[in-house]
Parts: sequence; structure tokens; C-alpha cells
Amino acid sequence: MELSVGRIGIISYLCLPIPSGKTQEIRYNKLIMKIVREQHGENNSLIRVTVGQDDYGQEVEKALREYRRKANIPGFRPGMVPMGIIRKMYGKGVVAEQSYRKASNSVFEYLQKEGIDYLGDVIPAEEQGAFDFENNTEFEFVFEIGEAPAINLELSDKDKLTYHSIKIDKKMHDDYRSNYLRRYGRLVDADEVTSDEALTVTLDNGDMNVADAYVGLISMTDEERKPFLGKKVGDKMKVNINELYKTPAQRAACLQVKEHELDGINPEFEMEITKIRRFAEPELNEEFFKMAFPQGNVTSESEFDKYLDAQIESELRRESDYLFTLQLRDYLLKKADLKMPVPFLKRWLYTINEGKFTMEEIEKDFDQFLKMFTWNYLQKHFIKADNLTVTKEEATAEAKALAAAQFAQYGMPSAPDDMLAGYAEKILADKDQGQKIYEKLYETKVVDDIKSKIKVTEKAVSAEDFAKLAKEL
Repeated sequence: MELSVGRIGIISYLCLPIPSGKTQEIRYNKLIMKIVREQHGENNSLIRVTVGQDDYGQEVEKALREYRRKANIPGFRPGMVPMGIIRKMYGKGVVAEQSYRKASNSVFEYLQKEGIDYLGDVIPAEEQGAFDFENNTEFEFVFEIGEAPAINLELSDKDKLTYHSIKIDKKMHDDYRSNYLRRYGRLVDADEVTSDEALTVTLDNGDMNVADAYVGLISMTDEERKPFLGKKVGDKMKVNINELYKTPAQRAACLQVKEHELDGINPEFEMEITKIRRFAEPELNEEFFKMAFPQGNVTSESEFDKYLDAQIESELRRESDYLFTLQLRDYLLKKADLKMPVPFLKRWLYTINEGKFTMEEIEKDFDQFLKMFTWNYLQKHFIKADNLTVTKEEATAEAKALAAAQFAQYGMPSAPDDMLAGYAEKILADKDQGQKIYEKLYETKVVDDIKSKIKVTEKAVSAEDFAKLAKEL
């Protein structure tokens, strides 16, 4: 389940609470309505707004006139329906809509004028009573807000964290090198299965015979490959297609049938190997370097190895940055010890998701949500306090890096800059992708900002030890 949090609305004004139960008369547009704010638990308030006919009457009349203009009622010409009929048909609903709109708008203006920080959004309160929009003219609407807790964080070199960097070992380099060269290599015939070869086989179970079926060992674990090791062209062995392939789509592709045709097929087959092919790395010559690095930045094997190590280091640095961010987040959440309005936030989540999730489902995922929500709130604090900004140029550079990584996955490690710029523009133009890039960059700015205030010690660890640290979070 993924909870939708919509817009996290935090009004960035100094919090100026008023005494519980204090009544204020607020004048808007020369009209008077009564607003009362009441404490409702820790960091939680009810806001009662009383509106009368003088507050919403003009809007009601305007809306009814519009209904009259558009009304198509048999026996009356367009625009000539008596207002009494219009009022009888639509009056109750219009009064409800306009009085609520006036009340809710006044709440947001009140919160801004009073400088009250709040979390999430304003929601209707459970304490809301019933309304008689047909006979009454004065209505009390009750809203609920979760108050943003004050943040008092004093950071210094007494706050100590460790940044874990991953050591590059020979196996890591060799594996990365092999995977990189696969993009430019080719398959060649082989006599014997030794590792992760590609097999062409014939499958026969007595009821069906499948020629030229494909079995790829590269996707198997070392344990799954063991029965195939040492096999040669012409060798036969028993296989269970359900064990060989985990998904119906894979089984159907291997047996050359449709997924719905799998039912009733005996999964026990005799397999005969008809061809063994293995990957052959390209020769590291001038032709390869021109193809793989058209910009000419790599022209020799030694430069190639240096390039690979730089790529590995960059990827590992991202992993280290991510782990440090999580560790820093947890450290700050514990140190800040913010008293968040938990009951309110649960009700808010239920409200904004419009009944898509039950309260039981929200409870199940709430702890993780609260951690991320609170971290987001802390980030906003540092962004405002330290005047952190992300420029369009920085966002464009990040989008270009993302585009470059995508091109590299498809065998273009050195895509032209104008191509990357075009794709970066498309990425930023996409609302969701653009927002994610800005959020990522702001988080990076916050982390760097905090790192400058505390003591961070870098420690090199093995990939195995790093994985253990990551698993603990």
C-alpha cells in the first residue's frame, strides 16, 4: 500500500498561538465572522468558524442567478424561470456550498494572518455537528489542524557520524569490466557448458516436442547452474520446466506456446543440447575504443581500466551518500524528538485518500510514513533557516546525468551533449520527474549543510560490511 500525501502544506510563518478558547472577530471584505481556536490535544487544534447570511448571502444570490440563467424547465423560457422555483430547487445546496466555502477560506486567511504553522492540510473535524441549510442562516463549521512543532536543534562538532565508503576490490573491478564489455561482445559456439552460456535445446515429453528452445544460464543462480556444468552438445538430461522457469511467461516462451495453453502440459521433459554459445569479449583495439568512446576520451586499455574504476567509484559514492543520508535522518529525528500530532495525521491521511484505505491499513504503514513526513519537515526547516536553493542550472545538470545513465544502460556511454540536453529538458518538463529531481537536490543540499555543522569521519569498508550496515536501517 502506498499512502498518498498530496501537498504537504507548511505555511512558513512564525507560530503565534492564541490562548485556548479565545474568541476573535475577524473582518473580511467588510463582513464579520467569528473564529475560535481551541486546543485539542498536543499540537492539535480545532478552529470553529461561525458564518451568517451577511457573510455568504451575496455569493448565494449570484449562484442562484446563474442557475436561473442556465435553467431549462418545461413551461418557461430560458432565463425566465421564477426565482422562487430556482430557490426551491437549488437554494439548500447553494447555501451549503457557499457558507462552507466562506468558512474554509476564512480559516486559511486566519492561519496566515496569525502566523500559525500547520502540517498536512486543514480537514473537517469529527466534532462537526449537523446543519439545517433549509431553515437556518447561521452555521458553525469546525475544522481541525495539526500544529507544526517547534524545531530546536543545536548542531556542532559534538554531533558525530561516520560516512562509510566502499572499497573497490579486484573482483568488483573484474565483474564491472565483464558486464561493461557484454554490451559490445558477441556469442560464439562452445563445446562445453562452463558457466553462464546460452543453450539451444530440444525438449520432448512424449506428448510434445519443442525444437530450438532457448535456455539462458546467465539468469540462473550458481546452484541452479550446477546440473548443466560439463554438459556438451548432444548430451541429454531430465528437466522440470516449472522448476527451470519461475513465471508462466518464461515457461510459455521456452515451450513456444501461449500462457493459457500451459494448463495440462506435463512439465517433465527430456532435454537434448543442440548448441552451446558463450559470450566473447571484444578485442580492446582501436576499433573498439572508437565505437565505445566516440568522443576520444578513452583510447587504451589502461585508460579503459581507469575509466571503469571512476565509474565504479561514482556508483559506490551514490550508495554511500544514500546510506549516510538515512543514518543522518535517523540521528536527527532522534535528536530533534519532535512531538508530531499523530492522531491528526492519521485522520488527515484517511481524509485525503478519500476512503481508499481503511484506518487499519493506514495504521500498518504509519510508522514509516511518519518517519518520512518528519524528515521532510526537518528538511524544510533547514532550507528556510539556511536559505538553501536549487537553481535551474543545477536541476538541468542532474537531469542530464540521469539521461546519460539511461543512455549508458543501452550501450551509449558517451551520448552527445546536445542529445543529453534535449532529454534533460523533457525530464524536467514532466511534473513528477521534475519534482523528484528538485526534491533529491534539495535533500542533498540539506545533507551537505548539516555535514558542515557536525563532525563526519569517513571509514572505508568492504562491500559485504556495507551491505550489513544498510540492512540494519
